[in-house]
Amino acid sequence: MTTEETEQQAEQPQEPAPQEAPATTQAAPARPERPRRGRFGGRRKVCAFCVEHVDIIDYKDPLKLRRYLSDRGKIEPRRKTGTCAKHQRRLSVALKRARHLALLPYTAEHIRLTGIFAPRS
Repeated sequence: MTTEETEQQAEQPQEPAPQEAPATTQAAPARPERPRRGRFGGRRKVCAFCVEHVDIIDYKDPLKLRRYLSDRGKIEPRRKTGTCAKHQRRLSVALKRARHLALLPYTAEHIRLTGIFAPRS
């Protein structure tokens, strides 16, 4: 394109956009737009230990620690439980101590034999 052609296009007036007819009925006030979350993007989980201001995770409380083990006896990852990095490290140490003292199972076979875990609903 030459400069003359671009100047001619710039001089041409743009057609105004068609305006919508005013609504005759009272419409409800518009809600502010919320950011849409993708297929897997949901609300960020908050760390339960941070909410309760827990500094020390007690390894002698198997009922609380059981929540952070899978049905196979594995330690659940942060993305699943929502714990922060600091508390996840402390939680894994507490879980390992509880396993060592036989308060929590190591494997799924231990779970079947002892019957400690009820299936999650």
